[in-house]
Amino acid sequence: MTIKYDTNGLVPAIIQDATTKNVLMLGYMNEAAYLKTKETKQVTFYSRSKQRLWTKGEESGNFLNLVDIKNDCDNDSLLIQVNPVGATCHKGTDTCWGENNFSNYGFFSKLEDVISSRIASQESEKSYVASLFEKGINKIAQKVGEEAVETVIEALGSNDELFLYESADLMFHYLMLLQAKGFTLKDIEKELKNRHK
Repeated sequence: MTIKYDTNGLVPAIIQDATTKNVLMLGYMNEAAYLKTKETKQVTFYSRSKQRLWTKGEESGNFLNLVDIKNDCDNDSLLIQVNPVGATCHKGTDTCWGENNFSNYGFFSKLEDVISSRIASQESEKSYVASLFEKGINKIAQKVGEEAVETVIEALGSNDELFLYESADLMFHYLMLLQAKGFTLKDIEKELKNRHK
């Protein structure tokens, strides 16, 4: 890999969570830091304040385990994808911008938030979600079962539009059932990751 280091022998290294794709921090590497990172599979920087190599986590235990290193189009900055262990920022936050490093499931994340807010509102006369939650977990589970059967029926048919419609109904009710049990998509992701070998 060709890397264009600046006049101080450094290159910016953007650290990104390989799973969530969130940016965690920015550091600098010299050639020795780059080579040590490749060798040890733990991200090592050149500390401008300490004037030495510094492996992230060497004191805190919050290592950045290397997944991949990419060079940009001009060869003068690196994108380093990692699996972080613990908080990334020295202030104890997930990122150096004080943000949480949660997975974002796109519109599904927004839908989880909507469901949560409708449950909290308890306005069962205005909200389908609130009214279903008012009836209890048995009714929510029953709805998931009904939607699952309808999805299977449409899967065996030839109308793709109806299949997608019923699949959306199933997913919506499943998200409600997850919350009724105190879980989110994050918990499902964790379970699937644990099974993945």
